[in-house]
Amino acid sequence: MRINKYLADKKISTRRGADELIKNKKVFINGKLAELGSQVNETDKIEVRGVKKVEYKYFAYNKPIGIETGSPQEDLFPLGRLDKNSHGLLILTNDGRITDQLLNPKYFHEKEYVVKTSNKLRSNFKQKMEAGVDIEGYQTKPCKVKIINENTFRVILTEGKKHQIRRMCSALFQEISDLKRERIMNIKLGNLKPNATREIKGEELAIFLKSVLS
Repeated sequence: MRINKYLADKKISTRRGADELIKNKKVFINGKLAELGSQVNETDKIEVRGVKKVEYKYFAYNKPIGIETGSPQEDLFPLGRLDKNSHGLLILTNDGRITDQLLNPKYFHEKEYVVKTSNKLRSNFKQKMEAGVDIEGYQTKPCKVKIINENTFRVILTEGKKHQIRRMCSALFQEISDLKRERIMNIKLGNLKPNATREIKGEELAIFLKSVLS
């Protein structure tokens, strides 16, 4: 196994970050400096020296309508985006290890939204949304839809194409008046007020990290 993959698998760093550690002469294999592309196995002694351990932080943030996706704390970055006219849950962190696992489309992680439309939902809307919708040549993956009333529905997606829900609704002749994200995997927005944050910790954090790092 290549040393950068080993360090990534052990959740010590991303592969790119591991390459930087190796370039900076921080990684040792059996007491000798590692080189880019070095091969290792489980019996080798791997050390990362002179690197201060990062204290990872995780927060739920309720992004208000009318602002661009960002973070109210300089040392944290958002995982994913919500467009300016959408609101609801973002996860803020300084943990670069989980970025790819959460955002890469090859991984399946549930995200739940409540959506209001300015025109009445068509009778076949649920069926068509759940089956997948052609948005400019891309067929979306099947999703789960629950109709709340004639102008409101709840949808659970496992992918996150840019403006996906808005584009899906537009393709089905529905105009969105409000879009709110309420859940990412096991992290729920709950009663968090707009522009407020709360720390993700304890069992909630343990379940989340197990899902994205396993």
